[in-house]
Amino acid sequence: MDTTVDTTVDTAEPGYHSSKDAHLKRLRRIEGQVRGVQRMVEADTYCIDVLTQISAATKALEAVALALLDEHLSHCVTDAIHTGGDTASDKLKEASVAIARLVRS
Repeated sequence: MDTTVDTTVDTAEPGYHSSKDAHLKRLRRIEGQVRGVQRMVEADTYCIDVLTQISAATKALEAVALALLDEHLSHCVTDAIHTGGDTASDKLKEASVAIARLVRS
């Protein structure tokens, strides 16, 4: 299956534009979690405790990814469907590839 998608940058605002600040806040919090994991490893913290924190950071990143995907579907894909033609098929394929990538990770 060909999973190449045209990733040409659209000139319109991204679907997450209205919640950009909230996403950035969450990503900064996750960045802090990852730095905390690094400090735990440097301090020779017990393996299970490190793994627990890695799991928490991973789940937090997945939550951001799902929110971005939801916004992409409700904004970018919906707009493309209303436009129709190749744009709609391209956006649907792009979303499908992104979902597959998230499921595999």
